[in-house]
Amino acid sequence: MALQDFDTGSPENSDRVCAITDDCRLQCPGGEASAICPAPGAQGLGLEDEAKPASDAAGSPIQGDPLTFPSVLLGGLPITAVDRRNAASLMIAIARRRRHDSRPYYFTSANGEVIARVHADPKIASLFLEADQILADGQPLVTASQWLCRVKLPERVATTDLFHDVARLAEREGVTFYLLGSTEAENLKAVAAIRARYADLRIIGHCHGYLAGEALEQKLDEINALAPDILWLGLGVPREQIFVHDFAARLANVGIIKTSGGLFDHLAGKTRRAPLWMQKAGFEWFWRMLMEPRRLFWRYITTNPRALYVILRYSK
Repeated sequence: MALQDFDTGSPENSDRVCAITDDCRLQCPGGEASAICPAPGAQGLGLEDEAKPASDAAGSPIQGDPLTFPSVLLGGLPITAVDRRNAASLMIAIARRRRHDSRPYYFTSANGEVIARVHADPKIASLFLEADQILADGQPLVTASQWLCRVKLPERVATTDLFHDVARLAEREGVTFYLLGSTEAENLKAVAAIRARYADLRIIGHCHGYLAGEALEQKLDEINALAPDILWLGLGVPREQIFVHDFAARLANVGIIKTSGGLFDHLAGKTRRAPLWMQKAGFEWFWRMLMEPRRLFWRYITTNPRALYVILRYSK
């Protein structure tokens, strides 16, 4: 599969389209690629030989077996039923273990827009189904699980919040970060903001997301040589999922790749979060649309109804 348009998750660039070539013939668990694939009863991480439960930075065990957090089927995607605290502890624990095979662990996130796009495009669905864990980065998914699923999602695990949970643990544990994505200016601002807030956090490298050709090849080799525990990848959907599919095998020394969307723009102060009450009510999408109506109005008008239908139809 070729990545024809390597772009970032910056708001002004998120509508550019990547072409996924016809040789992307990935298989769903049940056979041929499909937008709706059955979810397993639990999302294991392939670490059966290391069954010891992980601990957080304070030494407290993660609640539940970190290798088999249950998942729920929401809109056809297996979403991990985990809260932010345990998601952060899980990332720290398995980043330190490493996979020691073909690629790093791969964590991504889903919201209503992702659900709609996955249903509409089997290729995007296949890319998401490669993930080891899919986290609920949308309050509507949490609410839907309360009504539609046998297992309820405990809370929203928004990447913009999860990052700080992970950073606090990483600062104590010596876990290393690499930040890849956004524009050069916003990437630098994000790194500066993180270092100001977490003085002891080990950021061993960072780079903007506008890379192609030889520059991209060299950057992949550099990241692999640095061997960060966690690579935060902020390129936007589906560019970051395509990146993982195309290049994760070249990053075997990385612990985890966590897709991050517009995280760096938030950290840099370019994009403001919605008020907390709007986040909890599930209307952060509406806040974003008010902030950028020309870019986001049509997107949400078209994807929200589809996401609602898909969640109602393909959840259990």
